[in-house]
Amino acid sequence: MLFNSYAFIFIFLPLAVAGYLLALRMAGPFAASAVALAFSAGFYLFGEHHHQWLIFVSIAFNFVVGHAILAAGPRTRKPWLILGLVANLGVLFAFKYSGFFVGQINLLLGAQIPDPGLSLPIGISFYTFTQIAFLCDCYARHADRTDPVRYGLFVTYFPHLIAGPILHHREMVPQFMRRRITRLPVRLYAGVGMFALGLAKKTLLADPCGWIASEIFASAELGPVQFVSAWVGALAYTGQIYYDFSGYSDMAIGISYMMGIRLPYNFNSPYKSRSIVEFWRRWHITLSRFLRDYLYIPLGGSRKGKARRYLNLAATMVLGGLWHGAGWTFLAWGAIHGGALALAHGWRDLRMPRVPSFLSYTLTLFLVVMAWVPFRAPTMEIANTLWAGMLGLGGFSFPALGPLSPVYEALHIVPGQISFGVPDLLLIGTALLLAAVAPNSQELMRRFRMGLQSPGYEIAGRTRGVSVRMTWRWAILIGVLFAVAARSIGGYSEFIYFQF
Repeated sequence: MLFNSYAFIFIFLPLAVAGYLLALRMAGPFAASAVALAFSAGFYLFGEHHHQWLIFVSIAFNFVVGHAILAAGPRTRKPWLILGLVANLGVLFAFKYSGFFVGQINLLLGAQIPDPGLSLPIGISFYTFTQIAFLCDCYARHADRTDPVRYGLFVTYFPHLIAGPILHHREMVPQFMRRRITRLPVRLYAGVGMFALGLAKKTLLADPCGWIASEIFASAELGPVQFVSAWVGALAYTGQIYYDFSGYSDMAIGISYMMGIRLPYNFNSPYKSRSIVEFWRRWHITLSRFLRDYLYIPLGGSRKGKARRYLNLAATMVLGGLWHGAGWTFLAWGAIHGGALALAHGWRDLRMPRVPSFLSYTLTLFLVVMAWVPFRAPTMEIANTLWAGMLGLGGFSFPALGPLSPVYEALHIVPGQISFGVPDLLLIGTALLLAAVAPNSQELMRRFRMGLQSPGYEIAGRTRGVSVRMTWRWAILIGVLFAVAARSIGGYSEFIYFQF
């Protein structure tokens, strides 16, 4: 089931929120958790996904192993942790990476090992990493014992299940144990506002940009792409992935606020970054946190000298790229970001002259856009074709501008010739300009005195000394935005991070 579908918006979501809130009020937090778990399981099982049973086996296994770690003594905890990590990573490898590695072995050695042909279960990367974090937190004594219902809800909680954020046990389970929700009208109001903003990002900006990007990346399979077309395709995808992922994050946060639950902030205007280091503090914040806490620091972090630190940064990002998918394109994306992070830290360590802000911003955005090309391209050959076009190696002829057709009309691709509509170019420019200068969703909510804060804050009677109040102006704006966004729902396109 997709957040951007009528069935979810008008049937599933109202029933899930009302069921949870009524159960909490009438029967207490355990009953409410059981109701939310039932809705979350139904959300995951709805649709024709592959290997849906796997998540429930994974939950049972990790619940047992996690509590065995908590019950074990200092000498017996580690074997349990190793068992859990090996099992989780082994299952992830089998379903996500075995086909890729078999293909590479066959290519290099001329072997004929059959492809396992395992279909990728939806959300496997997120629920596997979430539970790996749980096992590591149990080992470090940062997690507490819980019951199977709340643990199952922690993993399957439907706002985050398919595309994150990656959660910590200690962030969520205490919230499932609350007996009442304070200031529920304000939370509902804030949740609907955030959901509407996210839906608008998905339907009005991400999907149209995605149609443009898909056509141009498809044209790269037919031959060289000229300069303007290549840049339009790369920038269209830059807008698509920003508003697709940001929209999902907003919708997940909004749904949770309707239920009185706070998810960690996962997105903070990354296209405003003035360095690649800052970009990774703003983009997919919970993944950056996971890679730092459970990969970079265990590898040694910055404790073993500067050279080792740069190597650890590069290795962490390459593995982070591989987490997104099994392919050389994702490895290339991770290697680009890993090398850039090592270079940025090395520049600072060598006390080199500070780069002017505008130049630093431009270089950062240029790097991010160039790196999105292999992230989107199905093969490195197509990525190389787009890169060549962006560098002018495919020619400089300006494509014919199409008529002033609706923004949402698909491009017509002819081998060697691409025609844009003027609104297509305006759409991409507007989307990127908003990402670069406009306040993000959380800032907008605060501006309208909604009291929705970054992680560590709660919606309360007062926020930074300002009374929380609901305004008719904001309600009308949200209502209009929601109506336009809902009217624009088309073919229920999946979110990009569903693939991972």
